[in-house]
Amino acid sequence: MVSPRLTQEITALHAGICSALADPNRILILYALSEKPLNVSELAEALEMSQPTASRHLNLLRERGLVSARREGQSVVNSLSDQRIIQALDLLREVLASNLQSQAALAQTVAEPKE
Repeated sequence: MVSPRLTQEITALHAGICSALADPNRILILYALSEKPLNVSELAEALEMSQPTASRHLNLLRERGLVSARREGQSVVNSLSDQRIIQALDLLREVLASNLQSQAALAQTVAEPKE
């Protein structure tokens, strides 16, 4: 049986982090910010998206605590709040790669002619 505490933690995880990762653009933003802090214009240019789109995604990531912002003169520079989010994303990518390899191996087995 699943404990009520685990249920609460999973609900909070989904509401706070998983939903923030539901858009591929936000994941790309996190990877870009893992390389160096950027303002919204730099981020939009690096990811080839409009500034309003980048700004909207950044706002959500800040609300969820994945990105922090600090003012530098006229500009707001964004950075990761916690580098471990990249480790988690890398781990998820490894799981995806393993799943794809397994599916490819299964497809190869099915495609092989029977004697």
